[in-house]
Amino acid sequence: MSTKPHRLPVQEKIGYGLGDTASNIFFFGVNAWIFFYYTEICKIHPTTVGTLLLLPRFWDAISDPLMGALADRTRTRHGTYRPYLLWLAIPFGICGYLTFANPQFSEGGKLVYAYITYIALMSAYTAINVPYSALMGVMTSSSSERTSLSTYRFVGAFSGQLIISMTFLPMVMALGGGDKGVGFPRAMGLLAVVATLMFLATFATTRERIKPQVRKNNDLRGDLGSLFRNTPWIIMVVAAILTLSSAAVRWTITPQYLKYYFGVGDEKFFLFLDKISFVQTTGSIAFIAGVFFTGMLTRRFGKRNSLMALTLINGVLVVGLFLIPRDGYMTLVVLNIVGNFLAGPTPALVWSIYTDVADYGEWKSGRRVTGLAFSAAMFSQKLGITIGGSLCGWILGGVGFVPDQPPSEEVLSSFRVIATVLPGSLAIANGIVLIWYKLTEEQMVVVERELAEQRKSSSAE
Repeated sequence: MSTKPHRLPVQEKIGYGLGDTASNIFFFGVNAWIFFYYTEICKIHPTTVGTLLLLPRFWDAISDPLMGALADRTRTRHGTYRPYLLWLAIPFGICGYLTFANPQFSEGGKLVYAYITYIALMSAYTAINVPYSALMGVMTSSSSERTSLSTYRFVGAFSGQLIISMTFLPMVMALGGGDKGVGFPRAMGLLAVVATLMFLATFATTRERIKPQVRKNNDLRGDLGSLFRNTPWIIMVVAAILTLSSAAVRWTITPQYLKYYFGVGDEKFFLFLDKISFVQTTGSIAFIAGVFFTGMLTRRFGKRNSLMALTLINGVLVVGLFLIPRDGYMTLVVLNIVGNFLAGPTPALVWSIYTDVADYGEWKSGRRVTGLAFSAAMFSQKLGITIGGSLCGWILGGVGFVPDQPPSEEVLSSFRVIATVLPGSLAIANGIVLIWYKLTEEQMVVVERELAEQRKSSSAE
């Protein structure tokens, strides 16, 4: 392995992107449909679901940093982070399927099963995605190439989102013969096979080029200390909690917001798409289109300025969706497309910045803790998703929402606020937090150069 920066082959970038396609088949599938599945299919009370989504985060607070530390210390002939893609692709797919298996248990049995399988899925997600995310940091030492790699990654990520948006509900209806309870596990089983094969393809097509330095000490406390002295990383963690809380609220509430507030059903609306799938699909396509403008925005405005501006504009737009009346379905579709297009570049920018702050931390402290940095960042994102999902459950449970029952005016008002004002406000708060992120592109040029020299010296010793 070499520390020399170079341009990565396109096929390797595509291969890396397939990993996030696989990941997002379950990441977006869970976040878009788990609340609907638990409340409408399993008939678990919304408040109970809100708590169910929260409690596993206590385990994540332990497992995420441990996974990062373990990945940083792994040494095999396949590299440091790549082996986990090979080892865990199949277990990850199995856990994804079991989460939506819809066993015919008692009410209490279903709740216990939901806890076990949801925790197992989130643990598998951590175990494969922490190394996958950190892999980008050792494929190349070039910040510009990482931005390009991150763009490919999120084209892949939102291709996974598009697969779920476009095909999931139609597959559920087709494979279940119109019975969602039968269709959910069959659709997820098929998607689990696809996701597993994609992760294996990522393992086969990527390479690690940054040789890990020989660690003079292995104390986790010291690694954590260096991480929490990394101010840019701390700011990005806070931003991640806010932005994923915002996204999770919208993902969680959209199917039932459309079903109850706009009164949409399962009937086909456009080609094979129902109205829920149409909103999710057009939004996903717009998101993917926005990703392609990441490089242009970065070159013209810089990563931080682009991320902050797009986040603030999108936050204001989402709040504005509150004004849409119940007969304004097509207005929602159009504004949702605009908002998703503006948000498209933001994930690629965020993850490219994460690699920058990991390098900055190594440059400042002398400790390379890429896996730990990404695991902690991933925990903050899962925490944000949990906050968003749990808020939906607690609010709807508190106002007396009952699935498949005519909603009261209070319930309809709650759907309206949860779907617009709440996520928009969280996005605006995220944009404000980014004001304190001060790591510039010029600073990263210096960091890159000096780290390359340090790595070269270390490999020569």
